[in-house]
Amino acid sequence: MTITERYEDAQKRYKKIGVDTDKALETLSKIKLSMHCWQGDDVTGFDTKGPLTGGIQTTGNYPYKATTPKELMQDMDETFSFVPGKHKINLHASYAIFEDGEWADRDELKPEHFKKWAEYAKERNLGIDFNPTFFSHPKSEVATLSSSDEEIRRFWVRHGQACLKISEYLAQETGIECMMNIWIPDGLKDVPGNRTAPRARLKASLDEILATDYDKSKVKVAVESKVFGIGAESYTVGSHEFYMNYAAKNNVMCLIDTGHFHPTENVADKLSSMLLFNDKMALHVSRPVRWDSDHVVLFNDDSIELAKEIVRNGYDRFYIGMDYFDASINRVSAWTCGMRDFLKALLYALLQPTDELTKLQDDCDFTSLMELNERLKMMPYGDVWNYYCQKSGVPTEDDWFDECKNYERDVLSKRQR
Repeated sequence: MTITERYEDAQKRYKKIGVDTDKALETLSKIKLSMHCWQGDDVTGFDTKGPLTGGIQTTGNYPYKATTPKELMQDMDETFSFVPGKHKINLHASYAIFEDGEWADRDELKPEHFKKWAEYAKERNLGIDFNPTFFSHPKSEVATLSSSDEEIRRFWVRHGQACLKISEYLAQETGIECMMNIWIPDGLKDVPGNRTAPRARLKASLDEILATDYDKSKVKVAVESKVFGIGAESYTVGSHEFYMNYAAKNNVMCLIDTGHFHPTENVADKLSSMLLFNDKMALHVSRPVRWDSDHVVLFNDDSIELAKEIVRNGYDRFYIGMDYFDASINRVSAWTCGMRDFLKALLYALLQPTDELTKLQDDCDFTSLMELNERLKMMPYGDVWNYYCQKSGVPTEDDWFDECKNYERDVLSKRQR
């Protein structure tokens, strides 16, 4: 049977349980994932030569990582050729592109330092999301926006303000709104003497950043929490409770990173509660093996449950960014696998008979609810996915990795180091 014939057979089976596969694929084509640039170069960036700091680590020494903007963009293009749909790119401020010996510190970054990224996105009809970079810098060694050193705190406030103007520029250039996410690594390795003062300084810093005049119709700001980081195991200034309340009071989004909670927490369960009190929210999708380990996203129970909540609460209420980095495997493969797997999870969620599942729950028919959930696991989901890939002009599940290996042989392995 051809891919189309298998799809048509799957279409009939799904129709029996009240699911329109064509409608599911049409909806999936509208969902944009934001592809994080930092998988391609192990979060190195282009503005400093120092080590990666801020509670973040990349492990592994797989060869051929991108070391120039041209190489990074080339690898991103290759990844997009494997991923169905039209998506966005997600930049950190540390990926500023300087020319002719120019350099600017982070508090002096300007839109022109991201002109080449804007050109890249416009040529491909992609949107751009953005992140201030509060790590891997000499002034981030102790604290940033919560620093007790006023000179350092002001430096990072200026950085946040600069990033708002850069985000506005990127939105204007691409014609697509930009989600700017603020995350800081500030915290303490051991027991704090005062938990309140750093958070008060963080609050004041965020207030100063958001007081900047920017177009709120073009730039959507989010704040991101974390339970702990390496070197900040005992106390994190930007906790979930801090940012959840700050976002609610200041009309910005609270970003949920799936790797930033306790390993036994069901992060998907948080979404419905958040959206009862917020119009929209932002996500960073990762796979935490042990806390925030940023493994490549897989098509597993965690990603499926997250996708179900996105679909059931309205996909257009979410800004979905990918956030993982693995230096132990082919980086184009890592990008591709994670993005395709989360799209698979979203498709799996779209192929659910949600109205029927809701009715069974409301009717307290828990026996039938269990049976239908188990039946769904055996539906020919893969045939629908392969048809979507074929329809989108990208390789199917059987073919993409062979093409990825060819790219490593023909392009990556030729890079001189």
